[in-house]
Parts: sequence; structure tokens; C-alpha cells
Amino acid sequence: MQHTATIISGPAIVLLALLVCTSACKREPVYIGSPGAAPEDTSGYGIPCNPDSVYFNQQILPILTSNCAMPGCHDQQSHKEGVILDNYTNIRNTGKINLSSPANSKMYRVLNDSDPNDRMPPAPAAPLPLDQRALILKWIQQGALNLSCDPGCDTSNVAFSTGIMPLISLRCQGCHSGTNPSGGVSLANYSQVKATVTSGTLVGSINHKAGYKPMPYPAGSAKLPYCDIRKIQIWIDKGAPND
Repeated sequence: MQHTATIISGPAIVLLALLVCTSACKREPVYIGSPGAAPEDTSGYGIPCNPDSVYFNQQILPILTSNCAMPGCHDQQSHKEGVILDNYTNIRNTGKINLSSPANSKMYRVLNDSDPNDRMPPAPAAPLPLDQRALILKWIQQGALNLSCDPGCDTSNVAFSTGIMPLISLRCQGCHSGTNPSGGVSLANYSQVKATVTSGTLVGSINHKAGYKPMPYPAGSAKLPYCDIRKIQIWIDKGAPND
């Protein structure tokens, strides 16, 4: 009996390999919360921040805890619609983040919903600023990783306009602004921030002193980074000027 061997040319082998790989390696949408280990934080503290990278702990978590992880919304106790946005693990497990199509991630889409009642945060709160929404999208596009970095701590020229108000806006205004601010305390402008300095509530809250509601929320959260607290104290020691 004769056997006929089929000889496949070099280009044909390459084409066949590509077809097999395309079929086997097709990437399915990956949703945060599906089985599988979370990406490991490989950056560590002490690594200088790269301006091209988005760092979850320094940039994303403050936005979400200030604007979303609050009573009646997405904190541990309320967990509205099963979504908890108070730490990295809960955000990954409940935020329905789509790494294959970042703009279709539910956590991002609700930030841009045209219905004020379905938007996050809902009315009467204002929508997140465009730059914060863009930052969250970029974070997802980069893999929604749990990265940290060391931004450094420059306290040589602390001013309200360039150092204190941006800090307050990022970490506090989600709860303390709008028509119904948490605890009746609004921090939307200099006069309101200065009032909390005069009453002692700002220092008491950021240092988690007894008798003061700890800030940032939710309860049990870590204090603000040491550098942020130091900047606020330096500004207060200067007389808390509107500079």
C-alpha cells in the first residue's frame, strides 16, 4: 500500500498557525467581579509617580469615596444595587468594570448618564467634573490596577488656592457640597472652609480626634496622607489666609 504525503509550504504553515492562534486567543470581555485573582499591586510605596500612569490610591479612590461611598448610596451599609465603592477589592468585585471595552464599564457609564436620577452621583449632587471622569476612564483603560506611588511632599509654599482647595475638592466636596451636605457642613468655598478652621472641626476631623466625625468617610477609613494633613496644618498656622 502506498501512502501519499502532503507537503505544506512554508507560507502555508505560517497562515495555518495564524488561523489557529486567532481562534484560540480571541479575548472575551473581562468583567471585574468574575472569578480570578485581582491584579497585584507591583508598584509599592516610595516609587515616584509617573505622569502617564493612573494611581488608584492617590487618584481614583479619593474620588469614589468622596462622591459615591456614602450613606444611602455605595458604602458597606447601603450597598445600593449591590455596588460598594469604598476600597479596591469592593470596587473590582461590584463595579462591573469591562477591561475589553472600558467605556462600556457600568461604573463609568453611570457617571455620564443623561438622567440626573440615574447618574452617579445622583441629583441634587452635581455630576463629576469632566477631568475626574476622564481619569476614571483612563484608569480602566490601563487595566484598573491597584497601584500606588509616592507623589512627594512639597510644603515650601502652601497656599489655599493651589494646595488646600484642590485637596478639599478631591477628598471632601463629594460629601460636603451641594444643597444637602453631609452633617450640614459645606466646603465649597474659602469662607466655608475657613469656618471649619475657626470652629476646630477641620483639624479635629482630619486627625480623627475624639468628639469629631472622622474624615474622610466612610468610618474606619484611614486618615488623609500625612503630607496632606501637614499642608493643612501649615496653612492654618499661617492664619488660614485666602491666598
